[in-house]
Amino acid sequence: MNEDNSRELYDRALSVLPGGVNSAVRAVIEPYPFFVQKGDGGHVIDADGNRYIDWVMGLGPLLLGHDLPEPVQAGIQQKASEGPMYGTPTEIEVDLAEFVVRHVPSVEKIRFVNSGTEATTSAVRLARGYTGRNKIVVNQGGYHGAQESTLVEGDHENPRPSSAGIPQAFAEHTLPVPFNDEESVREVFEEHGDDIAAVLTEPILGNYGIVQPEDGYHEFLRDITEEHGSLLIFDEVITGFRVGGLGCAQSEFGVTPDLTTFGKIIGGGFPVGAIGGRAEIIENFTPSGDVFQAGTFSGHPVTMAAGLETLQFAAENDVYDHVNDIGDRLREGLEEIVADQAPEYTVAGTDSMFKVIFTRDGEAPKNAADVKNAETDRWRRIFWGQMKEQGVFLSQNQFECQFVSYGHTEEDVERTLEAYKEAL
Repeated sequence: MNEDNSRELYDRALSVLPGGVNSAVRAVIEPYPFFVQKGDGGHVIDADGNRYIDWVMGLGPLLLGHDLPEPVQAGIQQKASEGPMYGTPTEIEVDLAEFVVRHVPSVEKIRFVNSGTEATTSAVRLARGYTGRNKIVVNQGGYHGAQESTLVEGDHENPRPSSAGIPQAFAEHTLPVPFNDEESVREVFEEHGDDIAAVLTEPILGNYGIVQPEDGYHEFLRDITEEHGSLLIFDEVITGFRVGGLGCAQSEFGVTPDLTTFGKIIGGGFPVGAIGGRAEIIENFTPSGDVFQAGTFSGHPVTMAAGLETLQFAAENDVYDHVNDIGDRLREGLEEIVADQAPEYTVAGTDSMFKVIFTRDGEAPKNAADVKNAETDRWRRIFWGQMKEQGVFLSQNQFECQFVSYGHTEEDVERTLEAYKEAL
């Protein structure tokens, strides 16, 4: 497989970009990442003309794949042709807000921002402003963007920053607990309940190998936060409009949080984030309240058009039936392969999300520590490259999720399963 152009591009990038990339995960691929030239349906083509079946889908936002249906493309192009942006409200942002409010159980009002990180940062600030409290409970291994309040590791007794540049004093207001561990949550509420503004959790750990909640876990979080006057925040940046369709994962689990953060699909592949929830809470954002939140590009008309056209197309066509059926076929095929060739591994996922986790005992992970104890180096250093050589592009490490799009076909599934057989 020729990679001369990608190697040359990476050499140039090292001279002008830190680590040669603009997001750290892209440099996980060794010795250098391949550079994509364009997308085609469920595939990408790199700078050297190599074609790959793409199960990364931009890390999730490309529900429809790389070839957008004509009405979606037309709606985006129309907005782009009318002008870049204006610094004033536009009708399209109201249209998208109304769509989300109609379909997502927790959302009565919504504020659009520009990334998932900005969404979770604003949600944490809003929770603190609304409750008058300081502390946030998070799950170990949960990912809530590149923000100071959640780049925290350790446990609730000894939290510490997970990145340089974050003061220890910031981390002391964040209480990490294991996912699916009700006892740890009880402990932090017993000790800090009067100062806990919110529990911030992903409905499914989607950035740490795909870990499902145990029965009753989210119901427990809903109950204990209500008991203590804290908020429950679902980070649906990954699961939103993938798990549970238009109602998102919260509708799948039947648990309604106070706030929900969004990203990915809600912008149809363009930069976006959003915070939705109960009107009385969202109204605390400026200008109606005193929790400052603003952004020049928030509600960008092209992004709003991309999100609305994508979600409307999904609502009016067989998008969810297609992607969920492909997801089922992949997981069923992978379970057969794993049972035959690597019974210690685990197939994880739901709806249009999937992953083979290189566990050591065949047990589905219950928390981030279980995933961390898997054979992560084998996955990244050996397996990933073997799949790439067969023309299959998987997420760059053991922890990132993989996604199905409307552009994927049964042929893509069969070729991918054959590649797994060879690589495992």
